[in-house]
Amino acid sequence: MSSGHLDRVGVGVAAVVIREGAVLLVQRRFHGGGSWSTPGGYLEPGESPEAAAVRETFEETGLETVDPVVSAISNDIHPDGKHNVTFWVTAAPAPDTTEADARLADPDETMAVGWFPLGSLPEPIYLSFQNYLDGATLTITGPGTSPPWHRSGPDQPTT
Repeated sequence: MSSGHLDRVGVGVAAVVIREGAVLLVQRRFHGGGSWSTPGGYLEPGESPEAAAVRETFEETGLETVDPVVSAISNDIHPDGKHNVTFWVTAAPAPDTTEADARLADPDETMAVGWFPLGSLPEPIYLSFQNYLDGATLTITGPGTSPPWHRSGPDQPTT
């Protein structure tokens, strides 16, 4: 058994933040560089997926979020051999925030930040996010756990 990082499964989190029919995305600088995905990263020791999603969203975009809920899990094997299990966490923008509060907060990790209509996402899409969009995830059952575009409400568009 070797000890390289490709021999371990990474446990990550991705934050799906929706505002008025648009999803918050970041353009990745590394590992899928140039591709677009939701804010996210690896869990820190002892951290819950929900807390990691709130932290990563703020670190990457400066946006504060509330009401995080794990909604899906994906098993993502990347072309470079990296293997991640990703917790998909839906969260709402904090009530006192505006769309403009999302900004490039970590230029070392991300190249751009923006809100995009669900029907008009930028390309290329990062593999894990594409798997999520394609439904290649284990959906968590229970109240409030469907993907955000299957809910109703002001920040939850329906399709």
